Amino acid sequence: MSAVKQRLIWAAAFLILLGTEVCIALFVHDSFVRPYLGDVLAVITVYCGARIVFPHRFTWLSAAVMALAIGVELIQLTELSSFFGKDSFISVLMGATFDWHDILCYCTGGVLCAATDLLLFIRKGKKND
Repeated sequence: MSAVKQRLIWAAAFLILLGTEVCIALFVHDSFVRPYLGDVLAVITVYCGARIVFPHRFTWLSAAVMALAIGVELIQLTELSSFFGKDSFISVLMGATFDWHDILCYCTGGVLCAATDLLLFIRKGKKND
């Protein structure tokens, strides 16, 4: 499959997931989907966005996206988001409250991304046989 076609597929997945994330943020106010599934999907969304830039399999990409998400969560231990103002885009993107459960959700999303990479790699290997 060409890199352009791969980028289009990843871009479509990114846009669908981004739309889902926006809908969750605006309309879902429960105790599971928004706080947990939303965090898992956030990592997968960023991963799909990264795959637009890096369409070929990179073993480190899912780990890098997961590390980025965990890094942002750890920044929440500081008062950095208050520096930008409570309602600023950066503060909303970074979040304001540290939670260990978020890190677990980010790890779950990262594992799902790595599993996707592995399945695509295996599938591609079988096609080349």
